[in-house]
Amino acid sequence: MSLFRKEYLTLLPVTMITSMAYATDYFTTEQAQKVLFPEADTFVANPVTLTDDQKEKIEEIAKVRQRKKEVQAWRAEKKGKLLGWFIIDEVIGKHEFITYSVAISPEGKVLGLEIMSYRETKGGQVRDSSWRKHFVGKTLSDPFKLDVDIPNISGATLSSRNITDGVKRLLSIYKIALQK
Repeated sequence: MSLFRKEYLTLLPVTMITSMAYATDYFTTEQAQKVLFPEADTFVANPVTLTDDQKEKIEEIAKVRQRKKEVQAWRAEKKGKLLGWFIIDEVIGKHEFITYSVAISPEGKVLGLEIMSYRETKGGQVRDSSWRKHFVGKTLSDPFKLDVDIPNISGATLSSRNITDGVKRLLSIYKIALQK
């Protein structure tokens, strides 16, 4: 009996280690900015602190909760001309946060989406360009519904849904807090 207990205790740390989250960083902020706005020569930090009223309006438009008041946003410019907005956000996958960035045109259209850090063990297909391309050109007038205008990814349904909701939320932030 004592031998069994000793083996059990020996295996316990290994089990704990294997259940830890898996994380892969794919882009730094600067790298993602250059991928999404390759023609930009300047990125001007434009952090936004949302008011309670702005948060409520964003939630009303996006139909999802805006967790944070602070928004990480940059103006992408070329020779002083606004090319669009670069925003970094996080959504929950199944258990862990997914850090992603979105490029939004001055007219409020999605120009691109990049997954910057993925911490889940499964569902990484949301990184595939064939899936991410479905966001390009989207505006707030689009449905942003899985299997309607954005395909669902089997095995990554929660990540797919939450990124989809997140992009609509970022477009709402653009409309309420960044649009000039």
